[in-house]
Amino acid sequence: METQDILKNLREKNHLTQEEMATRIHVTRQAVSRWETGDTLPNTETLKLLSREFNVSINTLLGSPRQLICQCCGMPLNEDDLISRESDGSYNEDYCKWCYADGKFAYESKESLLDYLVSHMPNPDHLDSETRRSQFDSFLSQLAHWK
Repeated sequence: METQDILKNLREKNHLTQEEMATRIHVTRQAVSRWETGDTLPNTETLKLLSREFNVSINTLLGSPRQLICQCCGMPLNEDDLISRESDGSYNEDYCKWCYADGKFAYESKESLLDYLVSHMPNPDHLDSETRRSQFDSFLSQLAHWK
């Protein structure tokens, strides 16, 4: 779905006119109209405001142009309810809600995450703990949080 369609659907889902939506996010009705016709896109600050105001990620507002993955554990973030939040309620699209919430990380070190993964993740190939730990470590080392 294109950004223009997403914004129009978001407005209609919330039973707002273009004027009401504009008032809510401090822009003109004409700006909302131009977004919905695809003439322009909201700027970065307006996208942040739309995200907070309507409880959707910026990635969703832009039509999910990026495949988000948690930069701590590698989990795909393909739904907004999986994405972490900052303490002010805004989305942090770099992490899942289990690794990062309210401005804090759940795992203080890569070792603590590795301990969790080895003890909780399925082991269909019946690999020993050290082999699994090494595999998880190799994968996690590629993520921004652990580089």
